[in-house]
Amino acid sequence: ADGPAGLRLEIPCTAIPIATTLAQSWDMDLIHRMGELVGEEMKQLHVDLWLAPGMNIHRNPLCGRNFEYYSEDPVLTGLCAATETKGVQSQKGKGTTIKHFAGNNQEDNRMGSDSILSERTLREIYLKGFEIAIKESQPKAIMTSYNKVNGVHTANSYDLCTTAARKEWGFAGIIMTDWTTTNADGGSSAAKCIAAGNDLVMPGTDTDRREILDALSAENDQYLEEKDLTACAQRILEMIFTSNSYE
Repeated sequence: ADGPAGLRLEIPCTAIPIATTLAQSWDMDLIHRMGELVGEEMKQLHVDLWLAPGMNIHRNPLCGRNFEYYSEDPVLTGLCAATETKGVQSQKGKGTTIKHFAGNNQEDNRMGSDSILSERTLREIYLKGFEIAIKESQPKAIMTSYNKVNGVHTANSYDLCTTAARKEWGFAGIIMTDWTTTNADGGSSAAKCIAAGNDLVMPGTDTDRREILDALSAENDQYLEEKDLTACAQRILEMIFTSNSYE
């Protein structure tokens, strides 16, 4: 179910305060309780993953989705997301999907934008919140963003998905794309998602599946190793079998 101000479903759900309001409270006990409330409703409604919290930095006050994000400060962002995740995941088998990973700084032309960042800027501002959330709360999932970082689609970035998240920070869950990232107009590559360690392409199309299968046999100028596909499938299966729905 989508978020982040509660579960976004057609049936009535509790609308919790937006992320900016939660962060302005500086009240981690309150934020934890908001996470618990969402986790309780997830259990009642048989939802295993919440597509939240949103953690992008308030780089500009005019960003069209600032209400979904906590702060201009990466430490406060990370602590809020970690606390909310702990609240949600206090319900066994339920999990958060921290997003949008990473450098997603605008809503306009979000699929065409390219965030040009030095490594220091990336690590100290745009990745720090995600690092804190992962190390402090181990969310079940990460959602990559639409934009590029230094010319590479985030969903296709081995440096972000595998080197940083998994190898450096110890992330153990699944990584998914945002919806329709792999579009025909210059979007990310489904096969490169798998090679990068981005496990799940959403919502998944026949074109995506064909591209991945073709890449396994090195067709159409793309190459994908079977071991990378197997690793992604294994992580998805592990998440499924640790959710309440399959106990």
